[in-house]
Amino acid sequence: MSFSPSLTSPVSEASQAEANTRTRNDSRQEQEENDHYQSASSEIIATCIEPTFSVSSSNQQQLHVPFQVRMTPPIVNMSCLQPILQVIPTRIFCELFSRNVISTVDLNCPLDLKRISLQVRNAEYNPKRFAAVIMRIRRPRTTALIFASGKMVCTGAKREEDSLEAARRYARVIQKLAFPVKFRDFKIQNMVGSIDVKFPIRFEKIILEHYQYCSYEPEIFPGLIYRIVKPKVALLIFVSGKIVLTGAKVRRDMHEAFEKIYPILKQCRK
Repeated sequence: MSFSPSLTSPVSEASQAEANTRTRNDSRQEQEENDHYQSASSEIIATCIEPTFSVSSSNQQQLHVPFQVRMTPPIVNMSCLQPILQVIPTRIFCELFSRNVISTVDLNCPLDLKRISLQVRNAEYNPKRFAAVIMRIRRPRTTALIFASGKMVCTGAKREEDSLEAARRYARVIQKLAFPVKFRDFKIQNMVGSIDVKFPIRFEKIILEHYQYCSYEPEIFPGLIYRIVKPKVALLIFVSGKIVLTGAKVRRDMHEAFEKIYPILKQCRK
């Protein structure tokens, strides 16, 4: 009984050729898609890392771009997307605002505090309790501490401009009492701001990795104190994710301090 030599079917050869062609096309398409998404990632990163210290309606959409783009490539180079993870979400950044601005000014003349307290409305003076007149105005809603030496401290304003306006109004009130008042050396001494990052924080990791900047004594104060060297701002961080920033001289200092602390908090979230 004889057997004929085995012959390759034309159909099987065509199937093999088609499979090889499909494999080459898939590899080429995969490489093109990977290159495309790497290029797209670079463009997104360039948009995200532009320094922004004020968020307006015109640039909110730009800040949201990385969180709205849908990318589903077969292969994604995560190293290209790493800087996006450090971008502060717009909804959080917009909530950073000033709570209290403290300023000082020199009226450059001695003052009779008892006379001021008797002739000015909304003024209190009790030398046994505090050696200054406490005066208040409604617009802008602030409180002034006026000392006999002519020094004045203005507190309670929400913005630097409001603090300056309030200090000038207090000076005019005292000037109308026939004191030779001059408005000199106005300075913002401290700005206090607050923000909520919307996630709980683990203090243990912050203390372990940044012990040289931290101070935490739960028996005395429930918050962790984190001191940033530049800008010189202290942050009171609470487990709930709420943060109080203090020590800034200008609003930009608060923004820079929060931009530095946010990636650290993101790594230490519960």
